Amino acid sequence: MKPQLHPMMLAGTGSDVGKSILATAFCRIFRQDGYQPAPFKAQNMALNSYATPEGLEIGRAQAVQAEAAGISCHTDMNPLLLKPSSDHTSQVVLNGRVLGNRDAYDMWRRRGAVGAEGQIIDFRREVCEAFDRLSARYQPIVMEGAGSISELNLRDNDLVNLPMARHAGADVFLVGDIDRGGVFASVYGSIALQTPEDRKMIKGVIINKFRGDLRLFDQGRKMLEQLCGVPVVGVVPYYKDIHIEEEDSVDLAAKSMRARHGKLNVAVVLLRHLSNFTDFNTLERDERVHLFYTNNADDLLRSDIIILPGSKSTLDDLYELRRSGLAQAIVKAHRQGTCVLGICGGYQMMGMEVCDPRHLEGSIERMPGLGLLPVTTVMGGEKTTRQTRCRLAAAPNGPWLEGYEIHMGETRPWENAVCAPLTVDASGREEGCLVDEKCMGTYIHGILDNTSFIDTLLAPFSDKIAEASRPFDYQAFKDQQYDLLADHVRRHVDMDLIYQILQHHD
Repeated sequence: MKPQLHPMMLAGTGSDVGKSILATAFCRIFRQDGYQPAPFKAQNMALNSYATPEGLEIGRAQAVQAEAAGISCHTDMNPLLLKPSSDHTSQVVLNGRVLGNRDAYDMWRRRGAVGAEGQIIDFRREVCEAFDRLSARYQPIVMEGAGSISELNLRDNDLVNLPMARHAGADVFLVGDIDRGGVFASVYGSIALQTPEDRKMIKGVIINKFRGDLRLFDQGRKMLEQLCGVPVVGVVPYYKDIHIEEEDSVDLAAKSMRARHGKLNVAVVLLRHLSNFTDFNTLERDERVHLFYTNNADDLLRSDIIILPGSKSTLDDLYELRRSGLAQAIVKAHRQGTCVLGICGGYQMMGMEVCDPRHLEGSIERMPGLGLLPVTTVMGGEKTTRQTRCRLAAAPNGPWLEGYEIHMGETRPWENAVCAPLTVDASGREEGCLVDEKCMGTYIHGILDNTSFIDTLLAPFSDKIAEASRPFDYQAFKDQQYDLLADHVRRHVDMDLIYQILQHHD
């Protein structure tokens, strides 16, 4: 029987220091070492979300970490999810269900929110209860903090960093990003600014994203240990050849932004409020295609396939497409033979119109769509969140497809139009819309993770695809990447010391 381990929290000197990736690595390492770990982030702010097997919503990062741990994701792993809808408001998702849009200042001041029946919901109690349920089923819990632990003005209402570690009895490891510079000041300052009680919870430091010869930091490591009074348990080098899904706001601008000769060119329209960009990870790595992100009309016209992705603000993005001329370019490209696929918000935009009579997304009540699909969408009603297992309606005996739905609004046939579904699930529920092999829309995120669907999407362009190219097995690829990440981190942290810390009884 494995010894009992304390929960482990990866806290940060700031945002984007690599906490999520390290949490993913430790979930995999503990699994490899025979434990049953689970990830936990009390409060997450991200547009990139995922549907649990129960049809509830959590941050995508915790779903990735659960996958690395070899378990199904659950809302207890991310009980509070904030999805920004403006500079001052966020959609609040509690225990996988939408509470509604809330003003950030008011919500923070209240330390909770007002429920549908007027009751005050105590966020601290909710996230602590979620942790307690999770820790009763798994060990160790790999916890992730948010942003910086030294935001003194936010300390009293902090739900996710050291107050959460205190409730969990966690050992905290502070992560600093040496690549951005100032790592000595950020690590030392983050520790020095804590109360004496909170400082005791910080048991080690991990320096992340190191470039160059690690021996050059030997003296720096000793200096940090002397300054901070805690061990540097690892110096993790920067890597480029390991591919793990990012939590949010991946630097799409750094990706290739142009069509490429000699490949099947797939253009993802770069929407202002693009969400769930992980939908394209499989296709991006398929050797048969060149996938790129663009908001350039000429590049859309040169593409073989255009994908309209999900959006956190469908009407606003549809307005911008029409204002910028991209909507007209997409329609023109389709007339010239380009395939157009819409996913979630992109599916809604491809219809005849999108209506928002209750002003859930803003002041626009109705916006004409691209007119490529004979459907109409009305925003409102309950948010749909579910995992999906279905087949293509045109191939009822074909392979099963898996994905998930997270969307507001209901899409129906336009007036008296006949709308052929794209998919049908085991219960006979029809979903999506198929005009022909070059025009279709669906609410299913992750549909492009299914090799058989990609093959169907690429089939009209078989003359452009080399016969020798093989479909890409994304699930096997992801599993390999988790192992590569675990090996990379294991090589550069002192796991023996970490295990000693996590087993130590004060």
